[in-house]
Amino acid sequence: MGDWAGYLTLILQGAWVTVELTLMGSALALVVAFIAGLGRISRHAWIRWLATGYIEFFRGTSIFVQLFWIYFVLPMTGAELTPMQAGVMALGLNVGAYGAEVVRGAILAVPRDQHEACVAVNLTRFQRMRHVIMPQALPLMLPTFGNNAIELLKATSVVSLISLSDMTFQAQVVRSQTGSTLMPFVTILLLYFAMSSAISFGMRRLERRVTRGLDGVR
Repeated sequence: MGDWAGYLTLILQGAWVTVELTLMGSALALVVAFIAGLGRISRHAWIRWLATGYIEFFRGTSIFVQLFWIYFVLPMTGAELTPMQAGVMALGLNVGAYGAEVVRGAILAVPRDQHEACVAVNLTRFQRMRHVIMPQALPLMLPTFGNNAIELLKATSVVSLISLSDMTFQAQVVRSQTGSTLMPFVTILLLYFAMSSAISFGMRRLERRVTRGLDGVR
């Protein structure tokens, strides 16, 4: 029994690494999603091309390859990265590419008359986006952002391939030491489910808060 308690502690240590990866990866993905999403609707063609190139590249290639490239190839250019940094970068850039299309779609979904009203009252492009367009687009983004965060959480298992001690890596260690597959993998299955449920709950709360009073305005 004492051995299993020690193995459970090992898995929980990996769970904390998974939480760190999810939080930092989601933060990077959110920033990248807004930058690339706004870039996709930029008035400047070269910005649109750059944003489109980034989105299509990271959506069209495997996250496994992206992770290996960031961790093993980038150091050849002098950019030394720890496994945690490489994992966060790969996860954030990959999920951010999907989030960018969410941002673009939500902004374009705002009724055209809202844009025209902003022009009529002589608001600058920044003022239109900040005070009128984005407050209406954000509630449209949140449900998909929640799904993206859950997908990122599940994708954290790929970092075990570069020897980062996340939940999946630690479960594999326990399996190799005990010969038991059931206990470690049932444990991480439940932990992944609990974490994804927490994300869903948090996003629903945030969505209700953001949309409070919005229907009345519309």
